[in-house]
Amino acid sequence: MAAGVARFTEPRRADCPWCGSTALAVLLSTSDRLQAKPGRFTLEECQGCGHVFQNPRLTQEGLDFYYRDFYDGHGEALWDFNFRRLLGAYRGRVGLCAAHGVEPTAWLDVGAGHGHFCDSARSRWPHAVFDGLDQGDGIERGVERGWLDQAHRGRFTDLAGELAGRYDVVSMHHYLEHTRDPYAELDAAARVLEAGGHLLIEVPDPQWPVARRLGRHQLLLWNQPQHQHLIPDRNLIHALEARDFEVVAVQRGAAHMWGAELASLLFFTCIQANPRAPWKPEPSPWRRWGAWPALMVGAALAMPAAVAFDSLCALAARLVDRSNTYRVLARKRAHPAAPTADGQDEALGGWSEPPGGARGRG
Repeated sequence: MAAGVARFTEPRRADCPWCGSTALAVLLSTSDRLQAKPGRFTLEECQGCGHVFQNPRLTQEGLDFYYRDFYDGHGEALWDFNFRRLLGAYRGRVGLCAAHGVEPTAWLDVGAGHGHFCDSARSRWPHAVFDGLDQGDGIERGVERGWLDQAHRGRFTDLAGELAGRYDVVSMHHYLEHTRDPYAELDAAARVLEAGGHLLIEVPDPQWPVARRLGRHQLLLWNQPQHQHLIPDRNLIHALEARDFEVVAVQRGAAHMWGAELASLLFFTCIQANPRAPWKPEPSPWRRWGAWPALMVGAALAMPAAVAFDSLCALAARLVDRSNTYRVLARKRAHPAAPTADGQDEALGGWSEPPGGARGRG
């Protein structure tokens, strides 16, 4: 903290990391609205493919700084509380797989946290093995709680080699947007899955009109500084198809996360204003005993209106089949797709060398 946070960002890049286009526009600029750690962050949107990404993005050291005490440590109890209340989302993911005949024997949940989803999914498939992978120490507590059969701690791209071909289902729920190199993560999933296995991905939808209207006040979709990449559904579908996946289903409106608009804004505004966070300066008596309690009372009074607004958004999402979240279920082909007529594979370039020749820094 004493050294400042400028060292935590890389130089701004001039091209889109997804397609290589140099036609970029600032979508929004914001602060850390969830933890209130110092810093200013910008999301830019590619005018060619619609990819939204943090620019300049955080270094690995910066990510470590902003993730510290978020899901583990100081923030662990809060997020454990939140994850326990996502049963509707867990059932939706399970229902999508079950509706398309997925019957797993070995499932790997990437970015599993403490294993809340796997604990829920086990009730549908009690005989399947559910393993989890994450970088935080919470993944090991998932095994201790009996929610996970085995914990893999580390980066997915580093562990993919030793896990190759071991799973018939891999899931990534609100994981891909946090990664520095989404293409490499998809490559790792293809490597870990056996032929005919399924990949389930759930990510925020950067095209959600309500989020664009709310701007920086829609906390959970833009979620700076943690969200590095926000991928339009068409881009993700094309990337999967290029990696020899057959897209089985895309779920948009039914994947909507209720409460992610104004209700979450009020809730996390109160959390952010907590003067007791260890990275904040010692609060004055007024801030500790006056300002924060007053904010809590104001948020409580405004919450019914926020709940009503979020309920209308959830209804609209189902009616128009577009929401703040979407899911993609894809199956790994048993045989690679045939090359194109000119002998070139149809696959998109990897992250390190996307179309257009631009090079990423992941």
